[in-house]
Amino acid sequence: MIATQKTEFVNFGIKGQVVIPRRLRHQFEIEEGTKATVQATPDGILLKPITRAYIRSLRGSLKGTKAMEVFLIERKREREM
Repeated sequence: MIATQKTEFVNFGIKGQVVIPRRLRHQFEIEEGTKATVQATPDGILLKPITRAYIRSLRGSLKGTKAMEVFLIERKREREM
């Protein structure tokens, strides 16, 4: 996905909702029901869609860490409670 330089404007609705322009929804593979993370940054609000491509990109990112061992220890501890 290539970031675009074209600036587009949106309006906030009464509940703070905005409509992401169609071109951007297609570019970032945003479909109905797509979840996103929202972060405050020094430049404003950062909205990151959590798409299938994003999830695929995370595969193997914890390889070589002890994440699974820690998870299993925590799970065992919770069962003992």
